[in-house]
Amino acid sequence: MNGLQRHGSGALLLIVGDKVQKRGRGMKVSRTKLGLAMLAATALIASHEAWGQRLGQLGPECRTPALRQCLDAADRRQCIMGAMQQLPDSCRKAISEGAAARAVLPAGWRELSFGSDPRQRLDLVMPSSASAKAPVLLFVHGGGWSIGDKRIGSEVKGRHFAAQGWAFASTNYRLVPAATVEQQAADVAAAVASLRRQAGVDPDRIVLMGHSAGAHLAALVASDPSYLRAAGVPMSAVRGAVLLDGAGYDVGEQMAEPRNAVLSMYTQAFGTDPKRQAALSPARHAAAPNAAEWLILPVAQRRDSTAQSEKLARLLRAGGSRAEVLPQPGKTHMTLNRELGQPGDQSTAVVDRFLAQLR
Repeated sequence: MNGLQRHGSGALLLIVGDKVQKRGRGMKVSRTKLGLAMLAATALIASHEAWGQRLGQLGPECRTPALRQCLDAADRRQCIMGAMQQLPDSCRKAISEGAAARAVLPAGWRELSFGSDPRQRLDLVMPSSASAKAPVLLFVHGGGWSIGDKRIGSEVKGRHFAAQGWAFASTNYRLVPAATVEQQAADVAAAVASLRRQAGVDPDRIVLMGHSAGAHLAALVASDPSYLRAAGVPMSAVRGAVLLDGAGYDVGEQMAEPRNAVLSMYTQAFGTDPKRQAALSPARHAAAPNAAEWLILPVAQRRDSTAQSEKLARLLRAGGSRAEVLPQPGKTHMTLNRELGQPGDQSTAVVDRFLAQLR
């Protein structure tokens, strides 16, 4: 969960997604998560003066009247929680873009372009010990379809999966509202097409992996053949999909969920037309053809993510694919993604076993 946490030095840490950068006692943050697509405060600031300092370090688009009122609130923690859940999209974008501007291409990686838009780029790292053409694992970042960046949190994943013999790529895509979800899925398919042309990769052994909104996009491209077809890619080239805590596999159903705290985010991405929502729902494309193998990992404590995952898997199995749902205990929406690829991580071990069957 995103939120505010107190550092051992007494500084307040504003956790926004997967990465935190410290500047003295202040904090700059990046937002990559947004499966819940909001900020939530989880700890109380030590003093009125300290809270004023932290508030002043946020950009002007983030210093909302509701957040300012928390300076004098009797229950400052509850006030912060409510105010930060309603931060405007401009604030989320500013935080995300700041993080992306600071991110650098890791040594040994290459950046490739698959379109004319600056967002139509991916980063690729090849396995060092590959003696034959390597299978490809393409990661699609989350961010509520409206923010996020390919480099945030990708280096750990790339290092781990490259050591397992996989070429690992992390892709950007155009963002809502400047682009549509249809265009985002087309960007993911175009990234697949670009990877198939790279030397040293096996063009017919590709696995899509996505987190949160990226899980939705990965699932959509792996189930609706129109996107790959338009990019000149046969559906058979995508062998499988790994989905990390997505909750939008049936968009209309998720938008009707009474406890959907991020309905405005879904509405911005998918609109209000039920036919369009259905067309953008992987669960509505579960009839063959699909990717043959699916590993779906919801966070165990998230009822909506687990229910959506089970529904998608059930429909995929009816369509002839193999689909396994393994709810991950002890994980949050953020940590499932952030810890993937780290030594000793149990979710990583689950993904490794799945990928070993596809090599």
